[in-house]
Amino acid sequence: MADEPLVLGIETSCDETGVGIVRGTTLLADAVASSVDEHARFGGVVPEVASRAHLEAMVPTIDRALKEAGVSARDLDGIAVTAGPGLAGALLVGVSAAKAYAYALGKPLYGVNHLASHICVDQLEHGALPEPTMALLVSGGHSSLLMSTDITSDVRPLGATIDDAAGEAFDKIARVLDLGFPGGPVIDRYAREGDPEAIAFPRGLTGPRDAPYDFSFSGLKTAVARWIEAKRAAGEEVPVRDVAASFQEAVVDVLTRKAVRACKDEGVGHLMIGGGVAANSRLRALAQERCEAAGIQLRVPRPKLCTDNGAMVAALGAEMVARNRAASSWDLSADSSLPVTDTHVPGHGHDHVHEVSKENLYS
Repeated sequence: MADEPLVLGIETSCDETGVGIVRGTTLLADAVASSVDEHARFGGVVPEVASRAHLEAMVPTIDRALKEAGVSARDLDGIAVTAGPGLAGALLVGVSAAKAYAYALGKPLYGVNHLASHICVDQLEHGALPEPTMALLVSGGHSSLLMSTDITSDVRPLGATIDDAAGEAFDKIARVLDLGFPGGPVIDRYAREGDPEAIAFPRGLTGPRDAPYDFSFSGLKTAVARWIEAKRAAGEEVPVRDVAASFQEAVVDVLTRKAVRACKDEGVGHLMIGGGVAANSRLRALAQERCEAAGIQLRVPRPKLCTDNGAMVAALGAEMVARNRAASSWDLSADSSLPVTDTHVPGHGHDHVHEVSKENLYS
């Protein structure tokens, strides 16, 4: 185990400052500082608020992770950081911090892809990823179907959301129902006491001529909002639990149906589900049911590893080190629209570690 790479990962793509430390595929620390309460009064994430929160939380969260892991910063074999996609200002905070620590420690720097990290984190739960693996990633910022044959170099997009991501739709419907922010957990909770067949909400992009792997939740969001408005206009009570259950069922039905179809079409026997919405209890249950019926092995990390965290970044960084991938250059920059095909941002053909002194730069 001591021979496996020890890597610290920094995640700041949205509103959570995540710092994780892994040794190979073993999780040693997963420290998170969330600014969700600061955004709740606005009903969504405010980029400037997120960036300032990252600045304040960065050093204490890194120190907490090192203490939790029981390792010294000097013991690290590399520093990994989310380079994109995400909120530009928030990403810049993480990238700048990672550069500072890597420079001070004389360690290699790895700028990695946020989406690829969401796939790689499953290794911390279930061991090495099968190759190939189909991944369904669902969160507030993205809904994607991806196929990975090598998590460090080959991730191919099959489909993505063309409007609202699944998590975004959850937040918006929760707002219409006056349930607060974030919407995912509260709708999941209310839906458990509702009837998922009470209201026939639409399933977007499921027609025979529609893109087989793309997602659209804008029409569903509008249909639910109008149904609620009509009830209120008529002076009728809105059955919140039934609305939550019926809306949730429409979302997870489409997600799981398309994911299983992609596995069958591509001949892939494993489906991994990640991203914040992967913590949804109904999504997990329906995915398990449909995968078992199709003979597909389902891999879903525990809920804490599904949401944004530093452990997932560290996991991908450790794979980069283990497979001897090129480190990033010091001119690494944040890229808010970094494509998933760029699993990491390599350097320019030189080893930047040897450009810095390793003597007492970090104390």
